[in-house]
Amino acid sequence: LEEAGLAPRARQPAAILSAGEKQKLALARAWALRPEVLFLDEPTANLDPGATKAIEQTINAMHAAGVKIIMTTHDMGQARRLADEILFLHRGRLCESGPAATFFAQPETREAAAFLRGELLV
Repeated sequence: LEEAGLAPRARQPAAILSAGEKQKLALARAWALRPEVLFLDEPTANLDPGATKAIEQTINAMHAAGVKIIMTTHDMGQARRLADEILFLHRGRLCESGPAATFFAQPETREAAAFLRGELLV
């Protein structure tokens, strides 16, 4: 709980925590198991900016502690802040993969380039 910033809430039932605190608790529970790899699906969906920042800080701390984070996100700002590598999927197939900096600066596929321009891919 300390690592996730929830020590002050240790005696509160999880049911009365905010959405952001519940997400932090879920990450703390996962981190307590000391996984080598952690899969996250849109971990900050529907959270306010403050809660999003706290979750991203926890994810970064886990990564710094050696946990390989594999996550989905449609939030390109978040991907830029957190990703080392990008796997870009479209229509269920891997279109592009590589270092995040390269993906954002020079996407290799037209689908990735269109997505980064904000176009809707169908």
